[in-house]
Amino acid sequence: MNESDKGEKLIFCVLTTSDTRNASNDKSGRTIRIKLELAGHKVFESRLCRDDKKEIEFIVEEWLRNPNVNAIISTGGTGIGFRDVTIETIVPYFTKRIDGFGELFRYLSYTEDVGSKALLSRAAAGVIQEKVFFALPGSVKAVELAMDKLILPEIHHIVDELTKHLKR
Repeated sequence: MNESDKGEKLIFCVLTTSDTRNASNDKSGRTIRIKLELAGHKVFESRLCRDDKKEIEFIVEEWLRNPNVNAIISTGGTGIGFRDVTIETIVPYFTKRIDGFGELFRYLSYTEDVGSKALLSRAAAGVIQEKVFFALPGSVKAVELAMDKLILPEIHHIVDELTKHLKR
């Protein structure tokens, strides 16, 4: 049995990207943190920033330097609006894309929640160093769907795959 099968506590950072949210009304960021903690994981840090490429880069680069962080989850900035820049900012950092995440997220969104509006989602995931990054839409329903159906069921396996070469 490997470490991920034991349900080890993983360490996450959570970023809310929004021009309109603040600490009191960031329901999506709060939902991510609660779900992670209920699953037995640790949220190392959680931040809010504007839909701004430089702000997003500054925060993410700081978290990437922390060797203890296993995963980063962002919420917001994944739509097609002019100010939605999370995907353009983060994807260049990916050394490997996890295309199945976005594909499955849009499929589940289509079948379980929003119908054809799912095609507007640019939710994405990828590998940066030995960390996984998930970029989720800003709605609470989207966050709940991604966390419950995709991220939490697979996070130990993903982190194990990304770090098994370090355990040899």
